[in-house]
Amino acid sequence: MKVTPIRKQYLQLKAQHPDAILFFRLGDFYETFDQDAEIAARELDLVLTSRPVAKGMRVPMAGVPHHAIEGYIARLIEKGYRVAIAEQVGEATGKGLVHREVVRVVTPGTVVEPTLLEAKRPNYLAALVIEGDRAGLAYTDITTGEFAATQLAREEVPRELARLRPRECLVPAPEESPNRNGGGKGAGNKDSIELRPNHQGSISISPDIHLTPLPPYRFEPGAARQALLGHFGVTTLEGFGCEGKPLAIRAAGAILHYLRETQKSSLAQLTTLRTYSTDRFMVLDPATRRNLELTET
Repeated sequence: MKVTPIRKQYLQLKAQHPDAILFFRLGDFYETFDQDAEIAARELDLVLTSRPVAKGMRVPMAGVPHHAIEGYIARLIEKGYRVAIAEQVGEATGKGLVHREVVRVVTPGTVVEPTLLEAKRPNYLAALVIEGDRAGLAYTDITTGEFAATQLAREEVPRELARLRPRECLVPAPEESPNRNGGGKGAGNKDSIELRPNHQGSISISPDIHLTPLPPYRFEPGAARQALLGHFGVTTLEGFGCEGKPLAIRAAGAILHYLRETQKSSLAQLTTLRTYSTDRFMVLDPATRRNLELTET
């Protein structure tokens, strides 16, 4: 079946981001189509209409005004969805089609718009990898350039995550499961997860943290090390204090891979990696932290 040129363009972009709700810029609106439109209409209280894409064929469509896009993105992110934004990046010549490309993918841990952020809370994106009784944990706030990693005992992970309160945490997906659920939604908010490699049971994680499973190869030691070396333009990680901490390197490298995929930018704001030890912190349980109003009021 021969589809319209704009439908073909949309399908090409959607194929690149099957795990995100694609907002496709059409004039003064961002439109969603197919299953994305049905989800957007349901979650955002939009009117579901349709658009002709071929002779005798129409597909679901739901759109929002371009000037109101941030509010709609915030609502979807809060519900655990990923949002890909396709912009018009060129001018049409004659009857030619305007070129469009995905300029950014927004996830809970990669929000940068001030209107979508909590003023008194860092918007941390974390990554966690576990092997045996040890774990690697890294986190970043791309609005400030903060980037840190640690290697710690497995049993310390829940306490450290409770201290950091990341918005999103990247984890290796089990081999028997897909890397993410369809329809633009990740693993969502769960209170425990079984982590690869070397399954050792579940770890309790706050339901406020959005878990995003990634293919296990994103956490491979070699790829993670090369990602860090390439980003910082160095030949060794000794200057960052993480040599000899392979799990910390794997977590930090996974974050860089993820940011390159979602931000489509150079990540120049990440100028260094701080390696730290959890021994430097006094351990407080979540109830004590709440009572002292250390993280919220």
